[in-house]
Amino acid sequence: MKTKNLSIKIVIALILGIAVGSICNMFAQAQFVEGIDKYVFNVIGQIFLNLIFMLVVPVVFVSIVLGVVGVGDPKLLGGIGLKTLGFFLSTTAIAICIGIALALIFKPGDGHSDLLKSEDVSSYQKTLDKQSQGSDNAAEQTFDQTLINLFPKNPLQAMSEGNMLQIITFAIFIGVGIIMIGSKAQIVHKFFEQTNEVLMYIITMIMNLFAPIGTFGLVAHAFTGAGFGAIKQLGMYFFIVLLALFIHFFVVYGSALKLLGKTNPLAFYKGFLPAITLGFSASSSTATLPVSMNCSKKMGVRPEIASFVQPLGATINMDGTAIMQGVATIFIAQISGVDLSLMQLITVVVIAVVASIGTAGVPGVGLIMLAMVLNAIGLNPAAIGIILGIDRLLDMTRTSVNITGDATCALIISKNEEKKLQRNQSGANEPV
Repeated sequence: MKTKNLSIKIVIALILGIAVGSICNMFAQAQFVEGIDKYVFNVIGQIFLNLIFMLVVPVVFVSIVLGVVGVGDPKLLGGIGLKTLGFFLSTTAIAICIGIALALIFKPGDGHSDLLKSEDVSSYQKTLDKQSQGSDNAAEQTFDQTLINLFPKNPLQAMSEGNMLQIITFAIFIGVGIIMIGSKAQIVHKFFEQTNEVLMYIITMIMNLFAPIGTFGLVAHAFTGAGFGAIKQLGMYFFIVLLALFIHFFVVYGSALKLLGKTNPLAFYKGFLPAITLGFSASSSTATLPVSMNCSKKMGVRPEIASFVQPLGATINMDGTAIMQGVATIFIAQISGVDLSLMQLITVVVIAVVASIGTAGVPGVGLIMLAMVLNAIGLNPAAIGIILGIDRLLDMTRTSVNITGDATCALIISKNEEKKLQRNQSGANEPV
């Protein structure tokens, strides 16, 4: 099946899922709707999601090993890593600044102080109290503990738990080991290459057979549960987040692709459409990894670059989440009647950027990071309960933004490093 036809089918499934889910939401209390949602939409969506998740850990591990071996020089790899980290942190800072600026201009929280008295706030306060009682709260990890946790004590445990940062670290060590041993590790290298081919075949098969119906199930389930009802009350907040995501997606990424990557942004978006739609339906950068890397490679991104940059990005790059944090912080400050100082706004930006690395791979990371930000500037994190009703819908959109940022970075670095990599590989292939 051609990629173009698959993209069209996924988009159609996406639109149908939104339409059917929204209609079902109108009759959400009806027993037959609950049954359809639970036993049809949810089952279809979760089976598809599980099929993708099944491949995430092996794909990330094998891809990064091959990516490191493909680069060939640990020093060159370090340079690529620094450029990748610099791009991610820069775009995250830009993203949250866009969110803050739009929220300050449009003032979505003005005149809505009554929202603080809602049951959503008191209910979320109870959730926060339960989290604070846990000993392994990721938001409370110190910087030194974060650094320690980058290195797996048990690689197999890291894989079973899906700890991406630890998996990436272990894979880098394996890749460097293969490089240093050289021809003696040829069989191991060949094993990883063949395993990668098998995994890519399985991904293609799953996407061709299950992606449209899986996308429909996931989106229909999400909209049946959330619908557009909550948007009526928080319409301005919802609009500002979407506007900021739109600006970041087309203006920031588009400019980076054109100026730094010398690539037509529209052609890039078209080629990356299957991953964008899957990211929207799955609401998970990690789950979308196998497909997003496949799309990038088809668009000419060097495999070793895509294999290294995108798994790292899925773990630490959270531009869409940063936008939500910026808008949500200003929104909550406005409904609380608090005027944030310039220093507090700078604090918001710094914490959000740094926390994008420190809390990587944590479930519900966006809300955890937002709670950290609100605590830092003296606002009540229980107010997060107000935006929970529409966060599921926004989460779908910002995931698409996040994975597009990962692919954008991969393409730009691939273009810039192409000559160096070719020179490095030609040197490695010379007879000794």
